[in-house]
Order: sequence, then structure tokens, then C-alpha cells
Amino acid sequence: MKDQFNREINYARISVTDRCNLRCRYCMPECGVKKLSHADILTLEEILSVAEIFSRLGIKKIRITGGEPLLRRNLPDLIRKIKDIRGIEQVTLTTNGVLLKNFAQELISAGLDGINLSLDTLNEKTFSDLTRRKLFPQILEGFQDLIGKIPLKINCVPLRGVNDEEILKIAALAENNSISVRFIELMPIGCAFESGLRGIPTAEIFSTLEKNFGELIPIYSKNSLQGPAQYFKIKNFSGQIGFIDALEHKFCGNCNRIRLTAEGFLKTCLSFDSGLDIKNLLRSGDKNLEERIRETIYRKPREHSWELGIRNEKLGMYRIGG
Repeated sequence: MKDQFNREINYARISVTDRCNLRCRYCMPECGVKKLSHADILTLEEILSVAEIFSRLGIKKIRITGGEPLLRRNLPDLIRKIKDIRGIEQVTLTTNGVLLKNFAQELISAGLDGINLSLDTLNEKTFSDLTRRKLFPQILEGFQDLIGKIPLKINCVPLRGVNDEEILKIAALAENNSISVRFIELMPIGCAFESGLRGIPTAEIFSTLEKNFGELIPIYSKNSLQGPAQYFKIKNFSGQIGFIDALEHKFCGNCNRIRLTAEGFLKTCLSFDSGLDIKNLLRSGDKNLEERIRETIYRKPREHSWELGIRNEKLGMYRIGG
């Protein structure tokens, strides 16, 4: 379906849990957070019901997120059932990779179309400092085990004074592997403000890569289900490089996404706290639920206002869905 600004909305990100086995400094406080009770989050059956409504409204791609989605029991079965919904063309997963090796075969068997692995560093000590957990070997093992078995994307958030010396090394993962390495701008949400961490401008990353690897050649895609990343090819690289920078290069005019939090709240823009409480409507048996969702998507805001320093959304990404 189209929203009020004639954008085709065909991509939904569904968070299945607020829980996580890492404590990344830009995402979650060191002491953790108050966990939602089981009754506070959507059941797998409810998620499936919403996914069916989404498909009838024109959603063709669903990304499963968290928290850490692999902590949600029976996740491969949910993925398999979503894949079976008529109209859903792609189901993908974003994960921190800690449990990836444990679930790899189940995810592949369920028909998962791709995995985004959040990986900000290849240095074990830096990883431990940034995530407050010593789990790097498990992540590296899971990543290496899946290369060539399923489409993989690495999501890296460049951070000044943290991983800036590793940018070339991380990008080089795409040199001999047919994967995508994406550099994602630090989002001005939640702990990103309180942590004291600072992102690195995309233009600086781009310049560093070209200086060391040669020209970054734009890849133009007609895939309407592609997210906001801009992709580039480097000569002699098997994979590709991507950039997602919502502040530096505002791409709201082409935004095709909505988000469903683990609590069942429909968000049509990451930077706003407005939306629709689907969970309560679903559990009260609202017969107009599909139309209410349609109306909410139609009213999707024109653009975010982060560049003005306005913070309409106070929740952290672990509560929204990364």
C-alpha cells in the first residue's frame, strides 16, 4: 500500500523480544533493563496474525529483530510459518551472532532468506569493552560457518576512538567473501546519547576506503524491497560495501518501512513515538484492526527531525527493534 506521501510501504521489521545477551554501550545500560513479562509481548501466534494482515496490506518483506531474536523460543518455526504466508517474498533476520552457530541449520531449513550480523569490531578486547561480554569467539565461529550457505550482511557502526582503526579490516571481509559489509551511522537514540560514544561521518569512511582500496563504484538496484543502504563495488572484491546514514543523507523520501515492537506497538517512523497499539486491539478482538493498521501506515510521517536535535522517541533500540 501507499502512504500519504505516495511511498510504497512493503517492508516490516518485527521485534520478537526486548531481551539481549550483550550489553552494547550505545544500546543498553551496563546493569541491563527491566525485562518485559511474557504477557507483555506478542505471542508467536499473534505475531503470525499481524504478519498475515501486513501481507494483505502489501508488505512483501519481513525482517525479524530484537533485542536478540535468537533468544525467542521456537523462532525457526515462526520464520517457517511467515515464509508460508501468501504475498511474503522475503524473511530475514538481524542478530548479534552469539547463538548463530546453534541455530544455523534450523534457520536455513526454515527458509530464511538472509542474515544481518551486527559486528562492530574484529578485536576480541574491543568487542568485550564495547559489548561488556566476552563472547567474541562464538560470534566469529558462527559467522565463518555460514559463509556461502546463506546471504550474509555485516552491520558495523563506526565509532570514534573505538573501532576507527579497524574500518579497513572490517571492509576487507568483503574482499574474498561474497557478503555485504555495511557501515551504519550511529543513531541518536537512547544510550547513544548517554554513552559518550561518537560516530564517524560516512564521508570520512568512504574516503578512507577509496584511498586504500580504490574507487567505490555505485551499484544501482531496482529491488523495491531493498532497505536504505547504498551499495558500492570495489574492483577485485567478491562482496560489496554499503552505507546507511540517516542523518548525513536523509532518505526519508524513499522510506518503505514500518516497525512492530515486541510489545505489539506499530511504529511508522523510527524517530517518532506515535503509532498504533496493535496488541491491545488484537487481544480485545477489534474487528477493524486491519483498517486501523492501514490508516496508521497511511499517516506515516514525511521525515525524521534528528538533524534539528529533536528527540520525539525516547525508547532505546532494544525496545523498538534494531
